[in-house]
Amino acid sequence: MMENKPFCISKWAVLHAWTKVRDNQGAAGVDGVSIEAFEKKLQNNLYRIWNRMSSGTYFPPAVRKVMIPKDDGRERPLGIPTVGDRVAQMVVKWYLEPKVEPLFHPDSFGYRPGKSAHNAIGRCRERCWRYDWVVDLDIRGFFNNIDHPLMMHAVRKHTDCPWMLLYIERWLKAPAELDSGELEARSKGTPQGGVISPLLANIFLHHVFDEWISREYPDCPFERYADDVVIHCRTYEQQQVRAAVEQRLRQCKLEAHPDKTRIVYCRDSNRRQDHQHIQFDFLGYTFRPRQAKGRKGTFTSFLPAISTKARKAIVAEVRGWHIHQWSQMELIDFSRMFNAKIRGWVNYYGRYYPSALQRTFQRFNRRLVRWAQRKYKRFQTCPRRAAQWLNRVAQTSPMLFAHWQIGIVP
Repeated sequence: MMENKPFCISKWAVLHAWTKVRDNQGAAGVDGVSIEAFEKKLQNNLYRIWNRMSSGTYFPPAVRKVMIPKDDGRERPLGIPTVGDRVAQMVVKWYLEPKVEPLFHPDSFGYRPGKSAHNAIGRCRERCWRYDWVVDLDIRGFFNNIDHPLMMHAVRKHTDCPWMLLYIERWLKAPAELDSGELEARSKGTPQGGVISPLLANIFLHHVFDEWISREYPDCPFERYADDVVIHCRTYEQQQVRAAVEQRLRQCKLEAHPDKTRIVYCRDSNRRQDHQHIQFDFLGYTFRPRQAKGRKGTFTSFLPAISTKARKAIVAEVRGWHIHQWSQMELIDFSRMFNAKIRGWVNYYGRYYPSALQRTFQRFNRRLVRWAQRKYKRFQTCPRRAAQWLNRVAQTSPMLFAHWQIGIVP
């Protein structure tokens, strides 16, 4: 017998949403229920979510507010929904994403199926060769400052489904719970950490930025990954687009960061003007003039490589492993513990200009040398011999560490 519900939501969609949430893992929300604990009572939990969503009585619990350190020493808030709420958000995403995805701009790369940060970086690299100038756009506190009425106006352009609109509005207004247990009301913004937030951000910026700049400045292509934006200009005069974008953001109740938004000149062997800024960061890479090799020898090209911020973050994390103090360990133990992480760094930051990783991972090699000195008496007073021994190990067993496989050996 069919259950009469005001909203027609498939039970299969709820089950599918759960499998996605389970695969993504993630921390518990304000209720303290982990993925594992949720799964122990899976049938009851999923039925409760379906029943409440189908009847219109689903109200999202508060998100757990966690402060994450930023590169500049400040912190940014991360909102962690409960596991059950992540399932509910995934249901809406599953229904809504196919409606909006075909409409999104091809130069929007963030959180989209079949697109990646590497795609955005590669497209940006190619355009920096063809366009002399870049507007490096930073939207101040984007996720925290999205205007709720404007957000709902943008969503309504893509769906008139009552239950999707109802729950999206409730998620936007859901409070955040602090460590003290106090609830913090939210009148704007969408929490980073929510399943639905990246899709809502793309919908919002599709209308606020992508469509607008494509219409008003069709000769200025861009790459956008969520709220990270690079705009390309052929001439210095075209950088007037910066003022126009800033005005557009103000109209939509957002703000370009006055200190981080800048005009950059893509200097290389053929472009030798003087300018205050000749580099910018995008998705963990720094674009700047670098030496390159061609058929006629070396020349200067405008290229991406791992950024200083990313390099310092990796070095700090490696330092925190305290490898040199673990003399009871073997190299294979370190490989099991850390190689997956190292492989992730190498795969991401080694895609473009991989030689820039040399300095970063030689720090790791030096820590292995110090470990070898403490572990083996014959190396205690001779770091050179320890390094030579490690070099031989790297040559015979390069699979132990991902950076050894690309030739960064002791």
